[in-house]
Amino acid sequence: MSHRFHPTILREYDIRGIVGETLSANDAEAIGQSFGTLVARAGGRMVCVGRDGRLSSPMLEEALVQGLISTGLEVRRIGCGPTPMLYYAVKMSDADGGVMVTGSHNPPSHNGFKMVFAGKPFFAEQIKRLGRIAEAGDYDLKGGGKAVDSPVQAGYVARLLQDLRPGKELTVVWDSGNGATGAVVEELVARLPGRHILLNTAIDGTFPAHHPDPTEPETLEQLIAAVRENKADLGIAFDGDGDRIGVVDGQGRILFGDQMLMLLAEEVLAAKPGATILADVKSSQALFDRLSALGGKPEMCRTGHSIIKTRLAETGAALAGEMSGHIFFADRYYGFDDGLYAAIRFLSMVAGWEKASLSQRHDALPRLFNTPELRIDCPDERKQEVVAGIKAGLAGTTDQVITIDGVRVNNADGWWLLRASNTQAVLVARCESQSPEGLERLKARLQTELQPFGLSL
Repeated sequence: MSHRFHPTILREYDIRGIVGETLSANDAEAIGQSFGTLVARAGGRMVCVGRDGRLSSPMLEEALVQGLISTGLEVRRIGCGPTPMLYYAVKMSDADGGVMVTGSHNPPSHNGFKMVFAGKPFFAEQIKRLGRIAEAGDYDLKGGGKAVDSPVQAGYVARLLQDLRPGKELTVVWDSGNGATGAVVEELVARLPGRHILLNTAIDGTFPAHHPDPTEPETLEQLIAAVRENKADLGIAFDGDGDRIGVVDGQGRILFGDQMLMLLAEEVLAAKPGATILADVKSSQALFDRLSALGGKPEMCRTGHSIIKTRLAETGAALAGEMSGHIFFADRYYGFDDGLYAAIRFLSMVAGWEKASLSQRHDALPRLFNTPELRIDCPDERKQEVVAGIKAGLAGTTDQVITIDGVRVNNADGWWLLRASNTQAVLVARCESQSPEGLERLKARLQTELQPFGLSL
């Protein structure tokens, strides 16, 4: 009965591995048995399960469901679709938990699991607890469970449309990247006003068009070309499981997560003056300044969708966002990250600007000089060591050092950040300054800090 997971797959926010190497059907069944045991011991009776379009997802989903059934639970299978549709299903059915089989934006050979339990994100120590239950064989395998098909796509699309606001008609290009949003986007767009051009909506776990990660500029090249060719007002892209959004304006220029939040916050703060709005530690200082100027209460948070969802519930914040494109609306929505819902709110906002285009509003945003996310290859077992070493070396500096998540260092030139990714074998860095010269000095400083560890920008 004992089962030991590969040590690399039990991560901070979810479970992820390489299918056939670090992740197997046996692992999926053990996850179902462990998670089902926790749900049953808490008095729970029902769990929702969904999956993305990866080639390995049906196999992993089947094994997961068998594990959950063995603990006596009813399993409602919502089928293939985006992760936020699974969150929606859990909310609407008042389920005791939910598990999504998804590799998110990772390569095709990868897969994993995202979970919710008792209406809250399931992460960090809770994920480690699954490992301990499995290794000890401490399952409650009472049997008597059952699985039922419970599709929710129609209800989910209807809920997305519920918050669409009337305005001028737009031309929009949509890129699903062959990820799990494809069928939902097709159904959604069929009911939207305006002109819509769809790219890569066929769900294909090999991702033949491009990698589904809208934070990587090269993955947006096809979208940008289509926006320019069709003279569209904007373009929208999603990651592999649809909990993140990417946006480009009518000129094909990328809006990063903090820039999207600057615009979306205007409507939210107009409706809820003084509301708290959360942004992750990678976000521009211009965002925090803008939120204050709009009368909001900005709060800097650790990066991570589970962490931010938890903090949003704790603070009662109305809106939150990450540079990675996770956008969380608690204003008129449920507080979880949903790229498709963020798209509807974004379209409603742009359609409501009678005398301005998205490109014009983009031009008017504060202009600082910054890098995108810089990802520095670093083995998982070294990431925390490097960050801790750099943090220790900053002990005597006169610069302001923020240690919410890694190190964010403020000085006269601006700020630089270094943190360990919780989902990939990389360190994430970013620099921002008021001048090009200042940006170069910040990058040089960061390079100096990395050099003793054999790493480079």
